[in-house]
Amino acid sequence: MGRIRPDAVLVQAVIAGALSFAHLHDLAAAAGQDGWKAWAYPISVDLLLVAAWRRLCSDGPSRLAWCWFLVALVASLGANVATAGFLDLRHPPAWLRFGIAGWPALAFLGGTLLAHTRSATEAADPAPPADLTPAPVSEPAPVAAAEPASIPPQLDAADLPAAEPPADPPRLAPAPAPVPAALVAHARKVADEHHARTGDRIDTDTLRARLGVPPQLADSIAAQLT
Repeated sequence: MGRIRPDAVLVQAVIAGALSFAHLHDLAAAAGQDGWKAWAYPISVDLLLVAAWRRLCSDGPSRLAWCWFLVALVASLGANVATAGFLDLRHPPAWLRFGIAGWPALAFLGGTLLAHTRSATEAADPAPPADLTPAPVSEPAPVAAAEPASIPPQLDAADLPAAEPPADPPRLAPAPAPVPAALVAHARKVADEHHARTGDRIDTDTLRARLGVPPQLADSIAAQLT
């Protein structure tokens, strides 16, 4: 078995950690945190200090890790200084009670950010390259030679049948213009008067002249008088 050699640096770290642990416990107890709560405060401060230092060693310097490392270091150093007689721990000031009471929430925030915030190395890590291996190209199937299409013999213009001219579309008779009933009644009186005076039926031109209407309207009125 190998001999265990004492390491002066490790012994010094254990002594410093124990003293800091005790000072934090005494400060929390003086601020009104008794029982197990007074022992939980030094554990919380030391764990935050170790987590921030580990983040600095593994991911390199960052503002997040340095910020929470300094917060935990100030809390530890403050407890060491406060228990050295600079404060009356029998009557702790209000700001000390306020800081001790708010530390759990602050430590929880720092631990959560250190554990779940991506480091600069992870953020700069590019995505794995895509597979650039070309896909196998299948050979095209042979194409059968197409048979030449038969070319029809050329015809002379004299042999072609003469094109018939397009038939004119049938013309529809214009629809009669609508005639008001009052105008038809007046035209009937004019026609009866003309028939009684001359003995002949009134023609369209005479009816148009007597009524003073356009030719199309006169034709519509004459069609309704028949």
